[in-house]
Amino acid sequence: MPHPRIKRDPNVMMGKPVIAGTRITVEHLLRCLAAGDSEDYLTASYPNITIEDIRAAQAYAADYLAHESIIAAE
Repeated sequence: MPHPRIKRDPNVMMGKPVIAGTRITVEHLLRCLAAGDSEDYLTASYPNITIEDIRAAQAYAADYLAHESIIAAE
């Protein structure tokens, strides 16, 4: 699935996926959310991103994990 709000460029943050036009990584946003930061807190802390960007980061991560290899039970 395409994610136009998420970009990967080897010259930006060593190629990690970021919110387009920023240096804010998907990983950073997910870690902030996991730590309990709200979407409102994140958009206030990083005025260059929107709630839609945060949700795009979550969707990108979900799609990435959906294509992860499966380990069979023994």
